[in-house]
Amino acid sequence: MTTAQYQEIVDENGRVYRIGETPHDIMGRSRSWMVWLPWIAMMAVSVYEYGWGAVEGTLEQKYGWTLSDAFWLASIWAVFQAAVAFPAGRLREKNIVSAKTAMLAGAVCSGIGYFAISHSGNLVVAFAGYSVLGGTGAGLVYATCVNMVGKWYPEKRGARTGFVNGGFAYGAVPFIYVFAAFLTPANYSAILDVMAGYMLVAVGVCGFLFRDPPKSWWPKEVDPISWAKGRSGVPSLARNPPAVRQFTPMEAVRTGMLPLMWVCLVIIGGVSLFGINFQVPFAKESHFGAFVAASSAGVLAIVNGTGRAVVGWASDKLGRRRTLTIVLLIAGGAQFGVLYAGNTHNLVLFMVFAFLTGFGGGAFYPLFAALVPDYFGENNNASNYGLVYSAKLVGGVGGGGLAAGVIGAWGYTGAYVLAGCIAVLSAVLTLFLRQPGRSRHQLAETELVTRPPAAAGG
Repeated sequence: MTTAQYQEIVDENGRVYRIGETPHDIMGRSRSWMVWLPWIAMMAVSVYEYGWGAVEGTLEQKYGWTLSDAFWLASIWAVFQAAVAFPAGRLREKNIVSAKTAMLAGAVCSGIGYFAISHSGNLVVAFAGYSVLGGTGAGLVYATCVNMVGKWYPEKRGARTGFVNGGFAYGAVPFIYVFAAFLTPANYSAILDVMAGYMLVAVGVCGFLFRDPPKSWWPKEVDPISWAKGRSGVPSLARNPPAVRQFTPMEAVRTGMLPLMWVCLVIIGGVSLFGINFQVPFAKESHFGAFVAASSAGVLAIVNGTGRAVVGWASDKLGRRRTLTIVLLIAGGAQFGVLYAGNTHNLVLFMVFAFLTGFGGGAFYPLFAALVPDYFGENNNASNYGLVYSAKLVGGVGGGGLAAGVIGAWGYTGAYVLAGCIAVLSAVLTLFLRQPGRSRHQLAETELVTRPPAAAGG
């Protein structure tokens, strides 16, 4: 690692860009490492959220837990997984905790979570180990990985954020099938111990190599002033102009846009977790069989993950906000489709709508992750996105424990209808999102600058 010279450039809005240093100067490696390592770590902890539906049935048998017990465990896990994002982000931005330290702590806590449910059926131990420590560990990994890739790729974050975020879903697929095929009350402990060890090692090794770029860092090969004005030849700027300046968390809150993002994510986050948690039980309730139930969960996780990468790329072309609205509408419609297919015992349709549920139920996460720095800048992104992601605190309770109560009272029909309706509401709310500090006239000018001449003449 060298001590390369750098300079700071200020644009007309007062935004600072630190240029001159290459990734090799800063950490001795290509910045592509900060895509692949976060992706691997995200895959390692994905089993927490996307594998629980395939695990909980065996644990209910072994420990005598009820469906409500199992999904309150998942709900409290989601609360702690989301809650840790903002404080961890603030500690990182104040240089109190490094990215490496956050990842190593996440590795240890994630491993403890699965060891806890492997060796004790006591609900207090399960809540403390799996939900609190496991949720905290997965949250540290998730928040650190998502913010890491955004900091290293400030000029083209859509597709890369989506790719890394996708690992949090499809990384669980092999384990969903293993759990469905082999997990029994007789061998569950050994299998869950292996899962815990895998998370501990994979996340720990990846995290050991993590490093943040300096504040306001900018890639040497991209002219920041041309980029900020939309004249750099980067197509994504037509729909996703850069933040006008670096907003602190309180400044971002005062714009009104961050709270609106939070509300949208509360709603759709709950719908997403509902689909993840209850698709396998609903498939079994619909008499599709254990393998079909596991396959539907596998399809959901694969499409959930790959869809995140696809929409990240699409949002560079169509615009982040517009793509987000489309995705949430798909998520809403898919709830009604799964319900219809299950109630009519139509296997083909069930798998089709499992596909759409997976796509709509995960693709919004990288869109919010990219939209936050688009609106508020990169320097405080760990905190700003942590505030938005904290919406999962509320959505997690709604999509787990409360949803189990709704199912008990209204059945799966009532629960899926409710989920579909509120997902559509979330899509409507996104129509009111606007980039702070930039008028509609300025947004139109940015789009005209990057539009081909023939199209610009309309």
